[in-house]
This record gives sequence, C-alpha cells and structure tokens, in this order.
Amino acid sequence: MRIAQVAPLSEAVPPKLYGGTERVVSYLTEALVERGHDVTLFASGDSITAAKLESMWPVALRLCYGDLSAIAPTLRMLEKVRRRAEEFDIIHFHLDFFPCSLFSRQSTPFVTTLHGRLDTPEQQTFFDTFDDMPVVSISNAQRSTLTGVNWVGNVHHGLPSRLLTPVRVAPTYLAFLGRITPVKGVERAIRIAEACGTPLRIAAKVDSVDELYFEQAVKPLLDSPLVDYIGEISDGEKSAFLSGARALLFPIDWPEPFGLVMIEAMACGTPVVAFRRGSVPEVLEHGLTGFIVDDEAEAVLAVQRLGEISRARVREAFERRFTADRMTDHYLDIYQALVDRRAPGTQRKSIVEIAPAISGRGRKETSQP
Repeated sequence: MRIAQVAPLSEAVPPKLYGGTERVVSYLTEALVERGHDVTLFASGDSITAAKLESMWPVALRLCYGDLSAIAPTLRMLEKVRRRAEEFDIIHFHLDFFPCSLFSRQSTPFVTTLHGRLDTPEQQTFFDTFDDMPVVSISNAQRSTLTGVNWVGNVHHGLPSRLLTPVRVAPTYLAFLGRITPVKGVERAIRIAEACGTPLRIAAKVDSVDELYFEQAVKPLLDSPLVDYIGEISDGEKSAFLSGARALLFPIDWPEPFGLVMIEAMACGTPVVAFRRGSVPEVLEHGLTGFIVDDEAEAVLAVQRLGEISRARVREAFERRFTADRMTDHYLDIYQALVDRRAPGTQRKSIVEIAPAISGRGRKETSQP
C-alpha cells in the first residue's frame, strides 16, 4: 500500500526530546515500512526514518522559533501534499483540523488521527460542519463529548516492544515525566512525594508559554530536599529513569486524551499512580498496572500499596495491549476499509458500513480493550 504520513512540524519525527504525537507517528511509520508498505513521511527535515522523507521545513519549528505558533509552514505542507495526493492509496494526517477543508475536495482517501483534547465548545461546531471527515480517536474518553462525528476507529497508542524495557535496578524514588504545565500536576506530585517521605525525580520540559508558571508556582517547590529536577530526557534515558522509580505519578487535572507516558512506564514494568481523568481508566488496570485515584490523599495511600503490584505483570500488560505492532494492525484495517469504500465504481459509504468491514478482519471498529 502507498501510504503518506503527515506529521506536525513542531518537533522532529521522532522528537529529540519531548513530543508525544511525533513519537507515535515515528513508531507507526517505521512499523509500516518494516511490513513492506511504500511510506512517505512529510515532516521536518531533521526527522529520521526508513520511509521516504519529504522535508517540509529544515528543522522542527520549536527549534526554529522556540514555540509552536508558526502556521505558514504547516499550510504550505498541506498544499504540497494535496498536489501529490494521487500518488498515494491513503493519506494519514496527524494535524488535528488543518486538513479537513482542503482534502475533502479531492478523491484520495484520507484519515486524521486527533491527538488533542476535544472538549472545548468550538469543536462541536466544527464537526457539525465537517461531519463526514473520517477521524480516529486515541481513546473513547477523548471522543465522549462530541456527537455527529465520522469516527472510523479508536486506536490506542503503542510503543516498539523493545524500545523501553525493564532495567535491573532497585526502585527508590517516585517519578514525574513529561511537561511542566498546570494541567499535568507537578505541584501535586511534589506534595504527594513529600507526604510519603519519598524522593521525587522530575524529568520534564518547560514550554515558553509555561515559563511564568514554572518560575512562580513550581520553582520554589524544587528547594525541597526530596525533589530532584533533571529537565528533559531522551528515549535512551527513559528505561533507566522509569525502572528506578517505585511508581510514575500522573496527577493530571485535565481530560487527558491518552497519556503516552503511562505506557512508557508500563513498558519498564513500573506501576502508575494516576488521577481519574480522561483516558486513565482505559489505559490503566486498577490494581494490576497501577492505581487510579481521585485525590492526593488517595495517591499517598496508593504509594503505600505499591508492594502489591507485580512489575513483571505490568510489563506483560504492556505487551498485551500497547505495542506498536498492535497499533499498526488497527491502522492498517482502517486504511484498507477507507480504500475499499473509495474503490472505482463504488459510491462513498457511511461509517455505519465501514465498521462491519473492519470487524470482519477480526476487530470491531478498531477499538481496543
């Protein structure tokens, strides 16, 4: 199959440090190439891939500008892809709403994975207008606030099975990994660790938009003798960082669409203590891969129960549910169903007609348990 993957230009594919969406695009692209598909990746020029790389900007926009506000390069990329659309059997976008108008006016099948939150008021009005745009959610929780959307699948993220693995080291601290921003809950993580009397290591980036929050709300808390702020880390550092943690703290305060860091921890056999928001109950199995809690007091109690969790079973759960191979299987089913419904001599079919085609390949609307 001739497949175009169209990535955000904000980070390289894969990202050098932080970058969830671009990381998932990389995992999917490389898995598709390994299976023999003809894949073209539209991304920043500093991306690294076994696919055919079409450089849409010399380097990741965050490295160019220090933020993600430059829209012109993305619009230029969309036009470049449109001009080549007939070269592909399917075009897979990871750009949220940008492709909808332009690509609904051409004949090549396309699909968009929505990687962000979908609970703000203007998003329902968008889907009221573009109600036939084929889209994929990354959790059922993500799609729960919208109606009238042409969902063609629900695909949980996955990691290459050997990317992150358990390291033999005695777990001695709690971990916070990702990005320092109010909704991610680093302040709560610090309070939880202090209440437990357990060291906390924070491996996280600070975007320019969050610098004031970091300086005023977080930086004063880093003086605690229990807190060690180490900044951003690369994929190569994550196995050791997560394996050395008794648990990953995920005390979010927003409707998390997926939470890639949770399955990164699981890949290392590390349990997760997470607040009951967004996708958390879909990703975690309470009592098996971690604990789902409702407040800081429950999180403290959960940390005291970490001895009940088998780290080997956490890793097994990752292998059962969240590998890149499993994710790729689901996307290939979606691609084939969309290509089939646009086959010459056939009329466009509705999503009601797509679902049986997918379930006939062994899955129901590509949902995952």
